[in-house]
Amino acid sequence: MNNLYVEAFVGGMLIGLGAILLMLLNGRIAGISGIVNGALSGFSVQTFWRWAFILGLVVAPFVASITGFTLPTSLPVDTATLVIAGLIVGVGTQIGSGCTSGHGICGIGRLSKRSIVATMIFMGSAITTVAITNLF
Repeated sequence: MNNLYVEAFVGGMLIGLGAILLMLLNGRIAGISGIVNGALSGFSVQTFWRWAFILGLVVAPFVASITGFTLPTSLPVDTATLVIAGLIVGVGTQIGSGCTSGHGICGIGRLSKRSIVATMIFMGSAITTVAITNLF
């Protein structure tokens, strides 16, 4: 089997495990936008888990690279484009009351109709964006 498929499978399993553990141990949905938004309210005993979760997202790729998984060596766009895209996504998560992780992973897992519709819209938008950008 191609190593890329193994990495994707392991990554997906770890994301699912993290979402399940966060729900079981903390009663919280693993929606990254909500976690980051709550963490930005300040550092306290109540927000410690949020900061730990964010730190895990940042540190995980480096741990993965040490254990033999490959990381991209370059990005296809410049930093300014990434910052602008991140801000647009942040606004979208506020409008959509959640992000792909909250709706797509946790919401669909709970059979939430709202999350299923939201994820269909996310995916349709992503497919459309890729199709348009590949035309130029």
